[in-house]
Amino acid sequence: MSNSTIYERFAETVTQFSEQPAIIEQAQTLTYAQLDRRIDVIANNFPSQETCIGIVADHGADFIAAIFAMLKTGAAYVPAEPDFPEERIRFMMQESGEGFIITQKKYQEKLAGFPLLFLEDMTGEPAAQGSKPLTCLESLAYILYTSGSTGKPKGVCVTNANVCHYVRAFQHEFHPTAGDVMLQYSVCSFDIFVEEVFTTLLSGAALAIPDGQARADVHSLMDFVQEKNVTILSGFPYLLMELNGLERIPSCLRLLISGGDILRESYVNHLLPQVTVYNTYGPSETTVCCSYFRCNGQKALEDGTYPIGKPVLGAQIELLDEDGNPVPAGSVGELCISGGGVSNGYLDRSKNEMFVTTADGKRLYRSGDLGYLLPDGNLAFLHRRDSQVMILGKRVEPEEVENVLCDCEEVQTAVVCPFTDEHGLSYLTAYVVPEGTGFVLSKVKKKLQRYLTSFMIPEFFVILDHIPLTPNGKPDIKRLPVVLKEGSY
Repeated sequence: MSNSTIYERFAETVTQFSEQPAIIEQAQTLTYAQLDRRIDVIANNFPSQETCIGIVADHGADFIAAIFAMLKTGAAYVPAEPDFPEERIRFMMQESGEGFIITQKKYQEKLAGFPLLFLEDMTGEPAAQGSKPLTCLESLAYILYTSGSTGKPKGVCVTNANVCHYVRAFQHEFHPTAGDVMLQYSVCSFDIFVEEVFTTLLSGAALAIPDGQARADVHSLMDFVQEKNVTILSGFPYLLMELNGLERIPSCLRLLISGGDILRESYVNHLLPQVTVYNTYGPSETTVCCSYFRCNGQKALEDGTYPIGKPVLGAQIELLDEDGNPVPAGSVGELCISGGGVSNGYLDRSKNEMFVTTADGKRLYRSGDLGYLLPDGNLAFLHRRDSQVMILGKRVEPEEVENVLCDCEEVQTAVVCPFTDEHGLSYLTAYVVPEGTGFVLSKVKKKLQRYLTSFMIPEFFVILDHIPLTPNGKPDIKRLPVVLKEGSY
């Protein structure tokens, strides 16, 4: 099985669990056998064999079947959400060179100029060759575009071998079975989606996909979770923070996985007595996650965040200095990842400077993230290596300020952003979602003064009812109001 591709592993799962539920939607449930037949029908509608195929469609059984159809025919899928900006979709699809895009007729105007294949038209019988896959372990499985916060987005090229590595690591830690149901909640452009789909459908578990109404708010989502008996939920810490505010979560949930950003103790303190909670870490470049940390029964760090844990099965994480040498135990170093999850790098090969080969032939991804090793062997995440700004001639890490601010009991969550004034000098603005109605800035500042020097305390504070998020679920800095500063002399 270790040499099987994604589709080969899926075919084995179909054989073993043919009549078990694979896809659960509000209005229908597909067994593994039914899903596999739909995959064959969609694959048989492909006009030609392609290296890359785009997909822009609503999430559902057909969306999942189309992805597996691409993998079966040896193509990599390039996903984009229908509500992505048109020019972003155009850049992604043009750079990756799609032969065609699989979509729905209601999105054809948005995708004008591309060869389109409509899911509504994909009917007929499965291909005569049955389930013979046309892919290999080193074939690309998908190209996932990063958020592109600076410059154009970068397409991360992930292979079948990378995905199968992660499925093994997930199974080793979380033991999904035919009795489990995973919530499919993430957008397709983030690798939480990869975790949701492939760890589930290569394990005999079921994937529950809520409709728009069930996604409307956390209460509707939990109603869906209860109705469909969802047992595993993987999402950003901001989703867990919403769950943490509920009186109780559905008893069917056995596992909550947080990924994609820092997990704070205050986000899950009410959840921990109810359910197993994990904090995870891993750049898209190393395939979903490369470390796990179980939060239950463990203390958060002094800044209120949880460690990122230990490497997953088949991965290694080293703490290196700028010259690539290991740092002393307990010292801060760059998190450098090797093992089965390290991807092929970016589609634009000129941007691959962070993928290096060591003297002993090991392929390494230098994440740009800084951390240190705790005495118990777990890793702690600090911040991005390049996130420092200079204020009054002194180095400041906005994430350090953010951590202290979020640790205040008056604050539900917060984001701290650096800006520059008219003279190019940096200043900090804090965007705060208060905890309740008793937010008093002077009290919060007094608490900050206990942990931060005066130049580290944000000059401006903005109260918000929520932090806007990108389609990938991270704070959308571009949508935060900018407080202008004239300049200091």
